[in-house]
Parts: sequence; structure tokens; C-alpha cells
Amino acid sequence: MENNNIIVAIASEKNNLDSAVCSTAGRAPYYLFFKNKSLIKTVKNPFAKGSGGAGFSVVHMLAEEKVNLVIAGKFGQNMIPALKQKAIKYKEISNKTVKQVLEDL
Repeated sequence: MENNNIIVAIASEKNNLDSAVCSTAGRAPYYLFFKNKSLIKTVKNPFAKGSGGAGFSVVHMLAEEKVNLVIAGKFGQNMIPALKQKAIKYKEISNKTVKQVLEDL
């Protein structure tokens, strides 16, 4: 990561670096936030359970955290346009741990 101000959010099954990247962005149990590959915040996703609209709500949360890039296994068809509207880049990565994704960045 070249820019020191880039904040990356990774959708995670658990609240630690050894956790698997969550396959679903909107319903991810946790989001781990990183700056310069260092963990700066862990958030239990308040939208992981419940009715529809999780993707929009998660995008709003990510925008409030000033996230530049979000990583998850898959992004829903409603979440992608919302990310683009907020100018948040997204990347689909599966079958890796949070730590492996960080190492690859």
C-alpha cells in the first residue's frame, strides 16, 4: 500500500487476523479495519442479522469510517452500486485468512 492514509476494511468471520474472510460482505459477522497493514479497529457488524438492506447499511458504515477499500468473498448486487456511489473500491477474495489478505496487499 503506497498511501499511508488508505483504510482497508476486511469482512471477517471472527474478530481476529487468523479468521477466514467472510464469503458475504453485507452479512459479515465482523469488519476489521487496517491502516498501513496495522489493525486500527474491529467492529461487530450490526447488520449481520435481520431483514434486507444490509449491504446499503454496511456501505454507510464503511463510508463513515473513511474506508478506501473493502474486501470480502462476495458483494451483493445492491451493495456494489452503493460502494461505487461512495467511491469505495472493493475486491472479492475467497478462501484466505485476514492475515493472508493483508500480506498480499
